[in-house]
This record gives sequence, structure tokens and C-alpha cells, in this order.
Amino acid sequence: MDRKTTLLEFGKYVSLSVIAMLAVSCYILADTFFVSKSLGTRGLAALNLAIPAYNFIHGTGLMLGMGGATRYAVCKSRGEDREGDLIFTDSFRLSLAASLFFVIMGLLASEALTGLLGADEEIFDMTRTYLKVMLLFAPAFILNDLLVCFVRNDGDPRLAMIATAAGSIANIFLDYFFMFPLGMGIFGAVFATGLSPVIGILILIPHWMKKTRGFHLVKASLSGKRTGIIFSLGFPSLLGQFATGIVIIVFNAIILGLTGNTGVAAYGVIANISLVVVGIYTGMAQGIQPLVSREYGRGNRRKETAFLRYDLWAMVLISLALYALLFFFADPITAVFNSEGDEALQKIASEGLKIYFTSMVFVGYNIIISMYFTSVERALPAHIISLLRGFVLIVPMAFLLSALLGMWGVWLTFPATELLVFVTGICLYGRFQRTRR
Repeated sequence: MDRKTTLLEFGKYVSLSVIAMLAVSCYILADTFFVSKSLGTRGLAALNLAIPAYNFIHGTGLMLGMGGATRYAVCKSRGEDREGDLIFTDSFRLSLAASLFFVIMGLLASEALTGLLGADEEIFDMTRTYLKVMLLFAPAFILNDLLVCFVRNDGDPRLAMIATAAGSIANIFLDYFFMFPLGMGIFGAVFATGLSPVIGILILIPHWMKKTRGFHLVKASLSGKRTGIIFSLGFPSLLGQFATGIVIIVFNAIILGLTGNTGVAAYGVIANISLVVVGIYTGMAQGIQPLVSREYGRGNRRKETAFLRYDLWAMVLISLALYALLFFFADPITAVFNSEGDEALQKIASEGLKIYFTSMVFVGYNIIISMYFTSVERALPAHIISLLRGFVLIVPMAFLLSALLGMWGVWLTFPATELLVFVTGICLYGRFQRTRR
């Protein structure tokens, strides 16, 4: 009976979290689809150059949300309600400070950033527009991430999923409405995306305002110790998104030199599908986080390990199904985003899909095990995994393999990096388990 209850609870939290993360991924995927239909290859290239801004903003929101909410879940399981409120209060203040930074960057530095991202004269204006508006909407993205994480850890994963899904559905309709009937171009795409988290916030606020719920704003000074805990536990989530942004920037720079804007547009198709795939794994990882943190706080290692084991098995099965889908349907999937029928784009993207996503099982394991370490307040191994994935291995690997193998080397960079991190993650987990005996 206990095993059945554990499975049911696992299924509830993980399924709702995956749906929520798929909805988040669809923010950009919807933009990609409608931009490809409205603006063609040039629009796709501009969008892909500007996408890292979303990764950096979303990463910051997840760092503060996951870092604060993880500690909050542990405090709640131990009956430390006052400390839980203080953690939420400091997370909220840090979110406001981060939001202000991104808004200032949008107002003062969007043109310079566009140049740094590699936009040429042909796509400069579109790239700058998308980048600037995305940065100005940073407060909505970050606050939405914060509330989603805390609501999920406060025992209501269903509401967190509804808020995220509602924002994503709204984005799809607004994308179409702004870009086609109104003809607002790439501004319409990013404006629709920016409005989506606002809808999520409006749905989540009633939960936050209830006095019967677990987290509230309280009067207290910002604590350096609590800030350190939030940053430490949330840093892997930040690095995960930063890694995606850095990879896109590096890959764009390499591909521009190899195949020009057409190659960047082709990579834009793969990068956006990757957002969805990584979103599934992130949802699976975030789904078990409240459960693992709760059992860790209670000292119940058996159930804590059971939730991790269920998640890993589910990840393997999902990975095999997804790769089969992408391998056998690479051409029609690419064609959805190739409105101009560009043969070069079609060939590059279809080939890239089959190679790039051989990394699936490795990526899934690395994301889940990193979140597991965060959930049990073991920040160092989570940091190691995130740093290896995001900076230490993938950047030099990209330059090395692309120099040796051209575009094949670009596509092989991701699987090769994730395989090395996968082996490292297994070793770190084995060591962690031995130290607990």
C-alpha cells in the first residue's frame, strides 16, 4: 500500500510539473513557428540569436525560485514556518533586484548586446527588437518562476501547472493574433511571449495571498546567510539555463562561420526542439524535488531514493520514445518550420536532429541527478555537474569538434559533452551514497 501511495504521489507531481515545463517551452516554440511562417529564414535567424536572453532571464527566475523553494520545503517538513516565510521574503526581494538589472540592460544596452550576439545588417533590427522587449518583460518572467516554484512546494502542483499552461496557451493565440491579423512582425511575437507570464502571475496570486497557505512576506532585513542558501541551492538551475544560452551563442558564432544565416536558422529549429526536450527532463526533475526535499527533511531515505529511482526509469522510457520520433520524422518536423522550402535549411536541420538528440538519456540523467543533489541540500555535486555541462566541457568541445568535422562536429558536441558529464554524475552519486552509510 505504501509503495502504491508513493507511486501515485510521484505520478501526480511529475506529470503536472512536466506539463508546466512543456508549457514554458512552448513560449519560445510558438514564437519559432509563427516567426518562421511570417518572416521566413531571416526571422528564424534573428529569433535564434536573441533567444539566449530568455535563457538568462528564466535561469535567474529558476535560481531564486528553486533555491528558495527547496529550502522552504525542508523548513516546512520540519515545522520551521517562520524560517520558511523569511526564505520566501528574501527570494522575493532578490527577484525584484534581478528584474531591475534586466530592465536596465533592455533600456540601455540592447543595441550593443545585439551586436555582440553576431547579428548582421540583414537581421539586426529584428534581433534588437526581440532582445529589448524580452529584457523589459523580465520582471514578469522572474516573478512567475518564483511563484510557480513556491506554490508547487506548498503542496499545490496542480495550480502551478494550470498557471503555466494558461500562460502558454495565451501565448499561442496572442502570437497568431499579433503577427497575422495585426501584422506586428517580430515585435508581436515577443510581446505575446512577454504577456504570457503575467497571466500566470494573476492565477497564482490568490494562493499566495491566502492566510492559510504556507509562505508569506514578513518584515525582516535581507539576510546574507539566507541569500547564500538560496543562491547555493538554486545555482544549478541558473547554470542549466545559462548553459543553454551559452551553447546557443557559441553554436551560432561557429555556424555563422560555416554556413551563414541559413545554418543559424537550421540550428534555431534544433535549439527550440531542444528547449522542449530539456523542458520535459526539467519538469521530471522539478516534479520530484518537493517530494525528495520533504523526505530528506523527515529523514526517510527509503522513500527519498524511491522517488529518484522512479524518475530515472520514467526518463529512460520517455527518452527512447522521443528519439525514435525525432529520428524517423526528422524531415516532416523540420518542414513545419521551413515555410520557404529552403533545401539547405531542410538538409542541415534534418541531419542535425538525428545526431544532436542521441544525447537524450545522458541529458535526462544529468538534469535529474543535479536536481536530486539540490533537493537534499548537497550543492557542491550539483554545481560540478552544472559547470561541466554549461561551460567547462561544452565550449572547448564545440570549437574542437567543429574544427575537425565541420557541421557534424557541431551536432556531436552536445552528445559528447553530456556523455562525459553522465559518467561524472554516476561517480558523484555513488560517492554520495557511500558517505551516507
